[in-house]
Amino acid sequence: MAAIDRTVLQFSSSSSSSLTFSAKVHPLVIFNICDCYVRRPDQAERVIGTLLGSVLPDGTVDIRNSYAVPHNESVDQVALDIEYHHNMLLSHQKVNPKEIIVGWYSTGLGVTGGSALIHEFYSREVSNPIHLTVDTGFTLGEGTIKAYVSNNLSLGDRQIAAQFQEVPLDLRLIEAERIGFDTLKATTVDKIPSDLEGMEASMEHLLALIDDMYKYVDDVVEGRVAPDNKIGRFISDAVGSLPKLPPSAFDKLVNESLQDHLLLLYLSSITRTQLSLAEKLNTAAQIL
Repeated sequence: MAAIDRTVLQFSSSSSSSLTFSAKVHPLVIFNICDCYVRRPDQAERVIGTLLGSVLPDGTVDIRNSYAVPHNESVDQVALDIEYHHNMLLSHQKVNPKEIIVGWYSTGLGVTGGSALIHEFYSREVSNPIHLTVDTGFTLGEGTIKAYVSNNLSLGDRQIAAQFQEVPLDLRLIEAERIGFDTLKATTVDKIPSDLEGMEASMEHLLALIDDMYKYVDDVVEGRVAPDNKIGRFISDAVGSLPKLPPSAFDKLVNESLQDHLLLLYLSSITRTQLSLAEKLNTAAQIL
């Protein structure tokens, strides 16, 4: 790649009220980036890589996968292994043909001088790529994760700067991903939780959220906390979405669902036992 010769401007998401572009990232991508950063070469200050995913019907960029791309970076130039990037892309698309390039990532806080040159390369791979940054150094006391899009600022026919505009980034996890996230983020794990243990953890988390909601409503009613109309609408929508069932009918529904779940676990356990016995009998028959 050519030498770095352009100014880089970085703006927060609040500096543009007309911005409608948004993105969502799955936890697997964040874990992949952190793992690549831990395994980086000793001389490398940051890790960069390709983001894969799709564009949802509402225009949101859904980032579902990623892979690191080897690179060399100095003060005035960046060298990217383009052949490795293309080979990895072909390998990923054999497994997930619907996943396309949606942008690239880098570790560190915000954009740097070399980001404009790398972003220019990915702009040739896909239109309007996302640039995701993950602060693995916890510069602000936490792992800050942000997403940007870039526009070139020109004076006549001359490009004078690259403007990186922060876009809204959705980091919410579905319940199945949250259970996996809680397991992976632990320093040591004795074993992967079973389905029932995962259900128990989800119910405990739900009860904790309900307790927090009760406490907030009580504080507002007693005048200890100023009311927030936005939170009130969220609570009203959540309560309104619940089916109006008597406690007996709700208990029956939960128990029947739990029994069905236990039956599936029992059947799968019997199947595994039968396959194991068949394999051992087959092995014994071959020996005899």
